[in-house]
Amino acid sequence: MPASPPPLAAAGQAVALLHQLGAAEIAHPGGTLLAHLQRVRRQLAVWGARPALQLAGLCHAFYGTDGFPTALLSPDSRSGLAEVIGAEAEAIVYLYASCDRKATCPTLADADGAFRNRFTGRLHALDPRRRRDFAELSVANELDLARVDSAFREKWGPELLTLFTRFRPLLSEPAWSECEAVLAGAPQD
Repeated sequence: MPASPPPLAAAGQAVALLHQLGAAEIAHPGGTLLAHLQRVRRQLAVWGARPALQLAGLCHAFYGTDGFPTALLSPDSRSGLAEVIGAEAEAIVYLYASCDRKATCPTLADADGAFRNRFTGRLHALDPRRRRDFAELSVANELDLARVDSAFREKWGPELLTLFTRFRPLLSEPAWSECEAVLAGAPQD
């Protein structure tokens, strides 16, 4: 397996690929899909996430999600994305995209909680690191939407706070603090 590219080089290449695939023209709350993806990556960086998780944040919509069906690439193209951002980051992107949230999220924080792959229908357990990655990326993604779209925050904020409270054992302290600040209405610094 080839070595992962350096994080800054990989991020630049990923942004170039996102432009090439039209992410800068796809409407998304707060502007464009590209702007959203860049904000998610920055949020993960602020929280101290490792480079692979930050890159996954930048690329988390490549294969679409069950909440955002617009895909930039088919999951059949995984090796191409892995060449750009590295195998670890791509595996997080695929995990995020493949999640059947309705089946998975209620028990994600449970050690024996089942993860359902929406592409294959397969159920499997995730190791603790993958559960933490999924939770942290989910929080960064949803908090960005809540920050830029007050209607989204008003409609989904209480439900997200309940979900992220269940995720709390998986979240970094900065991520949990941000959940409280954005979703519970606590003042932000």
